Order: sequence, then structure tokens, then C-alpha cells
Amino acid sequence: MTTIYNTLTRQKEPFTPIDPENVRMYVCGMTVYDYCHLGHARVMVVFDMIARWLRECGYPLTYVRNITDIDDKIIARAAENGETIGELTERFIQAMHEDADALGVLRPDIEPKATENIPQMIAMIETLIQNGKAYPAANGDVYYAVREFAAYGQLSGKSLDDLRAGERVEVDGFKRDPLDFVLWKAAKAGEPAWESPWGNGRPGWHIECSAMSENLFGDTFDIHGGGADLQFPHHENEIAQSVGATGHTCGHHHAQTHHGQSIASHVKYWLHNGFIRVDGEKMSKSLGNFFTIREVLKQYDPEVVRFFILRAHYRSPLNYSDAHLDDAKGALTRLYTTLKNTPAAEFDLSENANDYTRRFYAAMNDDFGTVEAVAVLFELAGEVNKTNDAHLAGCLKALGGIIGLLQRDPIEFLQGGAVSDGLSNEEIEDLIVRRKQARADKNWAESDRIRDLLNEHKIILEDNAGGTTWRRG
Repeated sequence: MTTIYNTLTRQKEPFTPIDPENVRMYVCGMTVYDYCHLGHARVMVVFDMIARWLRECGYPLTYVRNITDIDDKIIARAAENGETIGELTERFIQAMHEDADALGVLRPDIEPKATENIPQMIAMIETLIQNGKAYPAANGDVYYAVREFAAYGQLSGKSLDDLRAGERVEVDGFKRDPLDFVLWKAAKAGEPAWESPWGNGRPGWHIECSAMSENLFGDTFDIHGGGADLQFPHHENEIAQSVGATGHTCGHHHAQTHHGQSIASHVKYWLHNGFIRVDGEKMSKSLGNFFTIREVLKQYDPEVVRFFILRAHYRSPLNYSDAHLDDAKGALTRLYTTLKNTPAAEFDLSENANDYTRRFYAAMNDDFGTVEAVAVLFELAGEVNKTNDAHLAGCLKALGGIIGLLQRDPIEFLQGGAVSDGLSNEEIEDLIVRRKQARADKNWAESDRIRDLLNEHKIILEDNAGGTTWRRG
């Protein structure tokens, strides 16, 4: 039985899907106006791991991750670049797919775009107005009336009074209440716009996920995920919109928030991954301490980056530094070295195949505990190193495969790695042949010179009875 930490109820709960034959997971995806950064990488890898595990447990899963392809930043960037919004977003959707593919992230089943779901958003806004949860303002915008949704604040643990106390002086005089948020924005000159009952305009950000998830999944579904930064206000607003429009909830009958309100959500389990920190600070564009996936992949093999993300628990903060990535590289290298030295035999994987599989499955079933699962991989590698048991090596490879690791040819991994200014594989092989000849000629000075040159480029040689093998250090 898998247990999941539900942000909404603030506790671990057994995972019991609404319909076991149709498990539905929706994850908030990227706003495509720039290259993805490491924070995006974490969302992609974490929910890829969760999707893989649910499928390993036998659940028929539909995984949706949306694409935000219209918003203020996209409009501004396209104008700055002198290109159309479509040209900008298509380029960065392609780049996002390339980055995700490199990280071993399987494509979601469905990737809906905001611009393709405008009619659904307009329909939901109309319903919210009919239900007394939203109102058109004199400026052509439409706002959600937050005080009309009694459970507002349940996901983030904030009360309306706390939120109101924290509000700055409200500059938008068209809102009835400073906490109200925009559902529809009236068109500005030169911006893309769609026709609506309230005049030409475009949707606010929050409404898109409510409309797209309802369109694809209906009024209720199992899992909604995203980064911790989306918990408030984005996901809080989604609940208000979706429940406000349909009235349907997943019936958390016995749960109450700490403000005494009964919980009302259209989603049964809310999952949020932790932040990435750089030098103790949250990674963010405003602090200028963010790294794109592409920048990191110039230095590190993509599987090292995936491993770095998965060896931390998905809800914990993840501390980024070259030292941490170097450590991840060394650790993953140890696992691949085990598989190089003891080639894996076919292994028929099941939960109760042996003690290692039992403990790996138990770790993953406990709120996707990849920290403990990875620890099992290292214990197993230690046993393989002692016994040279090809069957256990097969077990190691198979368990790694569940979370998208250890599926490459070990020699290819050990000799690979992203090296932009180093020696190519062919140059390294050539130097090894020349060193072998120098040793045969007893030209020790030349042999040492070549080894020193390889050391400078962090190429580690391993001389053994079968000849010389190498890997990048």
C-alpha cells in the first residue's frame, strides 16, 4: 500500500484512488518564454518518478502536465525579441522537451496548452459568475470574489483575516476586496486577445489549470502536483475556482483545517516538491542565482543531475552546488562501476523477489522515499562487488530502472560525461594505445607523460590483466 503526504490535510494518507481503473494526475508545467532551470528540472524528474512508481504498482495512470503559452512574461519577451508569441513559445516548448528527454523524463500522456483551451476557461468563468463566486468589473476584467468561498486558505493554512492583514494598500480600485484575483483580463492595445462575454481579453493564469483539468478529468481527480511555490496563491485559487464552479469535492469528510473549516477540494491528494536552494537561498530569477538545465548539462552528465535530484526526498529542500553534483557523480559512478565489473543477468523483478526488493518497494511506498530506495541500491551494489553475482547485478539494474537510473551501458556511462573542452573519447583511446607502446618499449618517461596528461583531464586509468580501461573522473 502506497502512502502519500497530502499537503491539504498535512499528513500521510493511504493512496486509494477515486477510480482504481483510471488514476488521474495533473501537474502544473512550465511557462514557456525561456529555457528551463533546475527548479523546473526538479518538478519534471520528481513527478516522472511518481508516475513511474504508480505504474510499477499497477495503476492505470493518465499523467497531464500543462503548458502555459500565454501570459505577461511571454508577451513581453516576444515583443523584446521582435517575434510572434507562437514562434517564441514553440521554440521553448521544443527546448523543454529536449531538456526533459535528456534527464530521462518520460513525456506526460497529455500536454494541454492554455491557448487551446480558452473556450473552456470562458465557460468556467461564466459559471462562477452565475454561482455568485465572481463578478465583472467596470474596467472589463472579471474577478473571483474570495470571500464567497468559505474554505479559502485551507491549502496554505492561511486565514482570510491573516491574508487581509498582510495586504498592502490596494491600487486596483476595481476589485471589491483586495484579496480578489483576476479571472479575465481586458485586452490592452497590441496584445493578443480573445472574444468573450465581457469584451476582448485573455484569461488570468489561475483559471487555466482549473479549466483544463476539468476538461480532461471531470470535476474531481486524484493527484495535483507542482512546486512548493505554487501552493499559494495558484493552487489555493484553483480549488476556489474548481469547487466554486462545480460544487464537487473529493469528500475529505473528517478532515478540518486548523481554522475549523471543513476541507473542500476537487483534488484528493495535493503533492508539492521542495525548493532548490543555492548557498542557502531559494533559487530564483530575482536573486540571479538560477541555473538553466542546459548550463548544468554542459558540466554534468544528465543522469548525474537526475540522480542528484532523486537522492533527496522530493519534499525536502535540495541544495545545489558543484560539490553536491560532484558527489552525486562519484556515487553514480560507483553503481555503474559495479555493473561494469559484474554484467547484469536478466532479473524477474517483483516486490518479494528478495530482501533488497522488499526494502526498495517499502521505501518507495512510504511517500516515494527515494533516499532510502537509493540506499538499498548501494547496499545491493556492495553485495554484488563481494560476490560477483550476475543475478544480483540484474536486480540492481532492474531496481534502478524503476526510477529511471542505471539503464545505460556501464562503459558508455563511465567513459562519457559532458566535457566541452576536454579530450574526446577517440583522443583518449589513442593516448592509451601510445602509452601501451611506450611501456612495451620501456620508454617510461613517455609513458608517465601520457598518464600525467590524462590525469590533467581527469581521466582515470585502470590497468588490469585484460588491459587498460578508463573513465572520466
